[in-house]
This record gives sequence, structure tokens and C-alpha cells, in this order.
Amino acid sequence: MGAFIMITGVVLMIVIHEGGHFLAAKAFGMKATQAFFGFGPRLWSVTRGETEYGIKAIPFGGYVRIIGMNPFEEIPPEDEGRTYRSSPYWQKTIVVLAGVASHFVVAFALLWLVGVVWGTLTTDAEGNLVRTTTVAAVSEYVVGTETPSPAFVAGTLGGDTIRSANGQSVGTWDAFTDFVGARPGETIVVGVERDGQPVELTATLAAVERARVDDDGNVITDAEGEPVTEVVGFYGITPEAQRESQGPVAMIPLAASQFGEAVVQSVQGLWQMVLGFPKLIASLFGGNDEILDTVRPISPIGLVQIAGPLESTLQLLALVNIFVGVLNFVPLYPLDGGHFAVATYEKVTGREPNVERLLPVAAVVFIFLVSLGLVGVYLDIFRPL
Repeated sequence: MGAFIMITGVVLMIVIHEGGHFLAAKAFGMKATQAFFGFGPRLWSVTRGETEYGIKAIPFGGYVRIIGMNPFEEIPPEDEGRTYRSSPYWQKTIVVLAGVASHFVVAFALLWLVGVVWGTLTTDAEGNLVRTTTVAAVSEYVVGTETPSPAFVAGTLGGDTIRSANGQSVGTWDAFTDFVGARPGETIVVGVERDGQPVELTATLAAVERARVDDDGNVITDAEGEPVTEVVGFYGITPEAQRESQGPVAMIPLAASQFGEAVVQSVQGLWQMVLGFPKLIASLFGGNDEILDTVRPISPIGLVQIAGPLESTLQLLALVNIFVGVLNFVPLYPLDGGHFAVATYEKVTGREPNVERLLPVAAVVFIFLVSLGLVGVYLDIFRPL
């Protein structure tokens, strides 16, 4: 279900973005001759009026061709009055930024919807998520191995709520993890509630080695600075976070706050991605893979892979929309922000910029984005999350 929602969401994100450009251009009488989903070879198209609509083979984007946006395009004299370049500044601004705005509107709506329907995540006094004893996901393997996880073998399902362990009542997630951690290699009986009915699951816990941490979460080291490790029990589940229900009105400022935080994180992430791009490329040829922990592009393939329950998938789609919106707002040709910057330059100076000087910048941006996309596809196929 999550994968289908993610695929549909990404397709709609592209369609809505290009639809924003298209509808704005049409509203101002500009002539749009093409509106396509995808790039590359044409798979299907149909012409309605003066516009050709269609689908192309590479489904990683889309475009709307508005006459006059390409400064080198030759326009018939009778169409000159309907070009982008002959339109007033405020119309150009709305047309080029309509796509960017669509991402932000969709993201805010998704954050608001998730908050109203499922509630907002609850945190403790230190800002940590409060976790419940309800299972959100089951690990198929023991971390770092190809051995099936105890939870998977025992038949644990997402949505199960842990009630007991070896007959002892379990009231909190921390109580369960403490119980499991103290029993590496032991066989235990986990009592869960499934669809309102009690179910007992028998599992032999795996033994895994991990670094010890202090009460503040810092790794404990020995006299030589090496991490002190310990062997603990491993079951293999991820808990659901506790949520607090919100009303439609109360959720508006909360969604705005979440939106603002996501914008800041997207700007920081994009900047780190630009700075870390050389190391990212080097990691593909035997470099340090630690760069992937902080700078890793994710393609639609990866988004489908990590799609989970409906609420988390919708939240992820909101974050994707925000990141794509921030990326498109960067004032570099040929991004939407670049067209906006050129229009603003013309408005402020009263002069047309030398577009030929912008072509090298456009080429670098294009190569960077294509390379980032290809790296994302490669990683999602050969080094999946």
C-alpha cells in the first residue's frame, strides 16, 4: 500500500508542478504548445487545441513548453504578443513560481492532514519521541547479517501490541527493550494483542554486539579511546511513536511549524549535498562509505523502498515536496528560481541579461542534477537503504 501511495504521490507531484506553470500561462494568455510527463522518446501524445499533451519514456520529471521562455526561440510575428518574454514581470513571476508554490501548498496540506487524522508525534522533556509498545515494523534480518530476525521467525506482525514477556506485564517500550537486552541467546515468550485477541509468540533472541552508552547517549570508551562494547539480546521490531490527536484548527500552526522546520532542513541538506558531491562520487569507486550517512540522494526507486504505513508515507511525500520546492527555487538557470532571477534582473535594471553567459551555469546545474539522479538510482538498486 505504501509503495503504491508513494508512486502515485510522486507522479502527482510532477503533474501538479507542471500543471501550475500551464494553468498560470493559460490564465495570462501565453501560448503553451507542449505539456509532457517525462523526458526522452515520446510514448504517447494527443493534441487538443494549440497544446500537445503526452507521456515520454523517462518518468523522472516533466515540462511545459511556453513560447518565448527559450530566448533563442524564433517566434512567428503573430504569436509574439503571447510569449513569455513579452509578458509583464508580475505575470512572469507567477508563471515560473507556480510550480514551486505547488510543492509548498501540497506539503502543508499533507502535514495538516496527517496531524488531523493520525495526530502529532509526542516528545518528552528532552525532545525525544515517546515510543509505544505497538509494533510499527518487523525487521526481516538481524542487523548486519542475513540471519532472519527472531521477531520475523516468531511471526510478529505490524500492529501487534506487546503486553507481556515471559508472563511479566510490559507497560512501556523501554521496559521491553531492557528485558530483551538482558537475555541474549535466550528463548522467551512474548505476549501480544492482535486484533483484540491475545497471542503468544515464542522466539530465541539473537545476540548482537553494540557500543555501550552513558545516560546522556554518549559512547563509552576505554583508556585507549576505543568504544566499550557489550553483547545484548535482539528481537527485531520498531515501535510506533505515540501521537496526540489534533483538531483541524489547532493543527494549522503546528503544520506551519513542521513546514518551517522541513524547509530549513531541506536548505541545509541541499547545501551539504552540493559540498559533499565529490566525496559522494568517490564513494562509488571504493571511497569512504560514511559519506552516505549524511549525503545520499534518493531516487523514486528508493522512496518506494522505504515507503511504510500510510501516515508515514504521506509525511515522507510532504518532505519530498518541500525539498523539490526548495531545489527549484534556487536562483540558477534552468531551474524555476533561475527564470525568476532573470525576470527580476530585467525588471530592476531595465536591461535584458546576456543569456549566452548563463549557458555554462545552466550546463553545470543540469549535469549536477542528472548526475545526482543517476547516483541516486544506482545506490537505490545496488546499495538499498
